[in-house]
Amino acid sequence: MAEKMDRRVRKTKAQLREGLARLMQQKSIKEISVKELVDEVDINRSTFYLHYTDIYQMLQKIEEDAMQNITEVMKKYPIDPDNSDSVLQFIVQFFSIMDNDRDLCLALLGPHGDMAFVEQIENLLAKTFLSHLPEKFPENDPYIKYPYAFILNGCVGLIRTWLSSPETESPDQVALLIYHLIEDTAQGYLNMQK
Repeated sequence: MAEKMDRRVRKTKAQLREGLARLMQQKSIKEISVKELVDEVDINRSTFYLHYTDIYQMLQKIEEDAMQNITEVMKKYPIDPDNSDSVLQFIVQFFSIMDNDRDLCLALLGPHGDMAFVEQIENLLAKTFLSHLPEKFPENDPYIKYPYAFILNGCVGLIRTWLSSPETESPDQVALLIYHLIEDTAQGYLNMQK
């Protein structure tokens, strides 16, 4: 009986997440009411309140779950800057997570998304990938912030474009593309310094 209940809870939460993702692609979280969300997914308000106190708490829980998934991938696929396969494997897994929850990720990273969450993703990318770049760059380089910003914003822009594209490439294809773009940008900057 408990398993059947768990399945219903998971199904309800999935419906709510999908409904919130659809609504967030049209408007900001501030403009979405619980009533509108439950009407969107055809459930009772009381069912919503069994799981969440309000829309903001629901969004916070979704974001926490997303960050936890990414953190687990980071632990499972640690990056070794001397091993390009480890870097690529991490990027593939990162894109696989986004691919599995495409609509929600697009909503969170889109124009009506939560900028604090976008910042969390940017910081995570910076810590994970960009922290290894100084090993390639000259020490005390006062201009290092520029290729960092270029790569970071390029990564986030590429993710948004990929998520919103109707004909999508596989996570493997996009991971390989972003890996080469990061490497090429870093190498181009190094060549400029010579």
